[in-house]
Amino acid sequence: QVQLVDSGGGLVQPGGSLRISCAASGFAFSTTTMRWYRQSPGKARELVALITAAGVTTNYLDSVKGRLTTSRDNAKNTMYLQMNSLKPDDTAVYYCFVPLYPHWGQGTQVTVSS
Repeated sequence: QVQLVDSGGGLVQPGGSLRISCAASGFAFSTTTMRWYRQSPGKARELVALITAAGVTTNYLDSVKGRLTTSRDNAKNTMYLQMNSLKPDDTAVYYCFVPLYPHWGQGTQVTVSS
C-alpha cells in the first residue's frame, strides 16, 4: 500500500530551526513528484512547496521564502522540510502529499512559541 509517514515536528522557539521528514513506501518514490502542505488553526490547508524526482523545487508562499527548504533523498525514500528562522505564524500541521495517487501523510505538528 502507498504510505507516507510524517515526523519530526515539535515545539520550537521563534528564530529556531527544525527539520521534518516524510518517509514514503509502497510506490516508486524516486520517480515521483512530492508536495508539502501546511494547515494553521482557523486557516485553510495551503501548498508550501513542490519537489520533482530530480530535486527541482517550487516554492509557493512568499512568507516562507528563504526560510523553508524542501529536499529529498531518493536512496532513503524520504522528503525533508528544513525550517529556519521560524516565526509564530509558521505554527501549523505539516503534511506531505503524493499527487500521483493521491495520498496524504498523517501530518506532524510544528509549534513556534516562546
